[in-house]
Amino acid sequence: MAIDSNYAQQMSTQLATYEVQSSLDRLNRNESNYKAQRDALGSLRSSLTTFKSAITKLNSSTTSMLTNSATMSQEGYATATVGTSAQAGSYDFFVKQLASKDQLALQGLKDESLTGAGTLTIGQGGASFEVKMTGITTLDDLAKAINSAADNKGVQATLVRSEGSVNLVLTSEETGANKAISLSAAGNAAVEAAVATPVRLSSAADAEVYLGRDANGIKLTSTSNTFANVVDGVSMTFTKAHGTGDTPLTIDIAQDKAGTQGKAQSFVDAFNTLMGSFDSLTASGGESGKRGTLAGDSSIRSIESRLNGLLRTDFGGTSLINFGISADRNGKLTIDTKRFEAAVAANPEGFEALFTGKDNLLDSIDKTVASYTSSTNGMLKNRMDTLDMSLRRIDEQFENLQQQYDTHYARYLKQFTTMMQTMQSMEQTSGMFSMPNTSQAQANGLF
Repeated sequence: MAIDSNYAQQMSTQLATYEVQSSLDRLNRNESNYKAQRDALGSLRSSLTTFKSAITKLNSSTTSMLTNSATMSQEGYATATVGTSAQAGSYDFFVKQLASKDQLALQGLKDESLTGAGTLTIGQGGASFEVKMTGITTLDDLAKAINSAADNKGVQATLVRSEGSVNLVLTSEETGANKAISLSAAGNAAVEAAVATPVRLSSAADAEVYLGRDANGIKLTSTSNTFANVVDGVSMTFTKAHGTGDTPLTIDIAQDKAGTQGKAQSFVDAFNTLMGSFDSLTASGGESGKRGTLAGDSSIRSIESRLNGLLRTDFGGTSLINFGISADRNGKLTIDTKRFEAAVAANPEGFEALFTGKDNLLDSIDKTVASYTSSTNGMLKNRMDTLDMSLRRIDEQFENLQQQYDTHYARYLKQFTTMMQTMQSMEQTSGMFSMPNTSQAQANGLF
């Protein structure tokens, strides 16, 4: 019998696999279970993070749940930002002039007229700074020296070229009468002559607006074209001036019902999307659906329960149900539009206080979700870290099991090889004592 190494290897593989199979099945089950849990927790953490982002956006210091709107009687004259404190009303504005920057040009200067000496003094708003022209021999260098001067707080120098001439143009960076530019020079005749007769391209001026139908109304001024809180809760930026006899701009302030409900709907949609994730991950299963990976997980259910509890809590003396926002039989929020509009119209301050402000609904939800999603000590991160540790232990156990398999395989291979060698030796020995056939015996003279 010849030694069949393939047979020996095949049998050794089967027997070694049988030795470790139960342990291998257990490790595979545990690994699959741990990975599924980790993936589910990661998915829930992502959903909570997305929900938290939506809540943070609604709870921003620059936004509010209650939305007011401004309607302009004419386009192109102004834009408005309306806050929650704005009171409904109608206001007329007559824009006599817009705020403007100061801008002047120095003419007649040439590179060769700069001798590398002298001083240029630029004043603005009660302050001034000097530009030493020592070593400056080109207009480009002079413009750079002005712009980089340490005490320059608001003047921009540029060169404007036209038909062979070069103008040094100085512009105030901000609007307003107090940004007017003054000039003086010494030590360079050409520069002295230029600053003595500058060409004023634009004069610094404040915006001048009248509350009323014409310039006989209440005068309002601003160094810029933006008037902050020109009416309580309303800031306006004017972009065009009226001419004599023009119809004034009328602005109507009113509650934006659609905008306010839109923000409430954004909250509802974000919450319902999150609840959809909970439903999928914690589904009990059965004939009608697949069992969720986190089904029966009490800590996950507690998150959902805590969030639902906040929705039923009073904040600022009121709750969601008072504004027509309630949960249906599936735990999803819905808005009763008619009830919502009536409640907000009757108590707009209460609606705002319910959602916004320290420790009110949005703030409480944000803090609650943060305790679960925190990347440092959040509950979900801690659980995921524990599962990662379990998976690392599984990897170590796989390595140990591989060593056990290798040991079993080597032992069985040695046993099979030894057995086949023994059988081969026995066949060879038995052949030496077997009886010769008749013809051979006769040839040998045995018969």
